[in-house]
Amino acid sequence: MTQASPTPASSPTTPSATLALALELLERPSVTPDDHGCQALMIERLERLGFSVERMTISGIDNFWATRGQHGPTLAFAGHTDVVPSGPESEWTTPPFSPMIDDSGFLRGRGAADMKGSLAAMVTAVERFVVDHPDHDGRLAFLITADEEGPAIHGTRAVVERLRERHEPLEYCIVGEPSSTSHVGDVIKNGRRGSLGGVLKVRGIQGHVAYPHLARNPIHQALAALQALIDEHWDEGNDFFPATSFQISNVHGGTGATNVVPGELEVTFNFRYSTEVTAKALEQRVEALLDAHGLDYRLDWTLNGEPFLTPGGALLDAARHACREVVDEQPMLSTSGGTSDGRFIATLGTQVIELGPVNATIHQIDERIRASDLDTLSRIYETILVRLLT
Repeated sequence: MTQASPTPASSPTTPSATLALALELLERPSVTPDDHGCQALMIERLERLGFSVERMTISGIDNFWATRGQHGPTLAFAGHTDVVPSGPESEWTTPPFSPMIDDSGFLRGRGAADMKGSLAAMVTAVERFVVDHPDHDGRLAFLITADEEGPAIHGTRAVVERLRERHEPLEYCIVGEPSSTSHVGDVIKNGRRGSLGGVLKVRGIQGHVAYPHLARNPIHQALAALQALIDEHWDEGNDFFPATSFQISNVHGGTGATNVVPGELEVTFNFRYSTEVTAKALEQRVEALLDAHGLDYRLDWTLNGEPFLTPGGALLDAARHACREVVDEQPMLSTSGGTSDGRFIATLGTQVIELGPVNATIHQIDERIRASDLDTLSRIYETILVRLLT
């Protein structure tokens, strides 16, 4: 693909407040789980607006919870300052942590879309809102972590548990994940599928391939059961979610020798599941199927996240209104994609949506978004605030 020639972000054209903040964040190489000063930059801006900031460093992970206001419903912006590794820097058109705006108006840098651009748009939207509405209704909040792209154990999940323990209300939450497809505001994610992983170990008896009667091949034994899992119809899905899917991601067995029957087979798989089924029900159905095939096995489960859904309500209404007003777009609702930290926040009974930039280049070499999209996104966020907190 032919790239337009890059122009330094510090070109004579003065960047907007949102773009300037995004550039500052993008310059910090905050590869997960290192925040690298991004949160301090955000906290400084929020404290100027009268936010009370609670830093929560949990098992070495930097997080913060910031609030402004005392009464009424709480609307939180949620996001992460950590980014995935850049990959080979030599393959980038320009260094991944030296943000650039090219001649076509694209902002390039690791985290531009996922999700430092959204963080900048959130902060500047709140800055304008507070200036115009210093005595706004409700509470404004920020829930920011540096552990979204990593294990996601000591980040949003842990902060949510602290909020739950002290019965702190959280009615609405906007997660800044890159939800848009073609242009900002064309898609709002109002839910995500659940993710359930399993590691299956089928035990056999190792032996010489020339004496199969003295061995038991776990690969041969497991094939029919695995095919049954692949062919199983788990559910129909519903109006918001596609049918539950089962995928095998890794298969390991054997010693590497061609004349040895393996003693064990290991199979790693994953369910992406809808609200039509529970993780417990999936576990029970898988184990019943394996038992029916007479396998000698061990199965370890990992629940990465339950599905969540915001089918309607004041937040979704406000977000749709904002997209229509700012970009003249009737946004589509979607629950596609992987998991996000919204799955933890939704357990508080919170209305959760994801609304952010175009996601076409997330986690890729030369991650980029149209620079002007950040100002558009900031206006959308501000319009939501006006509708819900004034």
